[in-house]
Amino acid sequence: MMLEKTVRMNALFDFYQPLLTEKQQKYMELYYLDDFSLGEIADEFHVSRQAVYDNVKRTEMTLEEYEEKLGLYRKYKERTELYRLLRNTVEESGAPSSGLIEAINALEKLEEEGQADGI
Repeated sequence: MMLEKTVRMNALFDFYQPLLTEKQQKYMELYYLDDFSLGEIADEFHVSRQAVYDNVKRTEMTLEEYEEKLGLYRKYKERTELYRLLRNTVEESGAPSSGLIEAINALEKLEEEGQADGI
């Protein structure tokens, strides 16, 4: 369960990071990406562990609200699954068209670039 939450929070952070304050971004980066403890973050920013905990929890809720309203992560996962199904269908058809495979590759590359750009 904790791993699932971490993966989800990292994904939501990737999509919605530009919508967060600088402080929210830094706390989430340290906590989820760099695996800092609450105490380590508190020491780094000269605040209480409770202040860090509260900020992280509020930011998690904010990320979930953004996802509920915008659905960028859900739509990304749906598109990724459709690309996988399309690729499998083309490859299993017996005579895959290199043009179709190239188009799928291009779509997947655009998807990755869009996610890296925070889109």
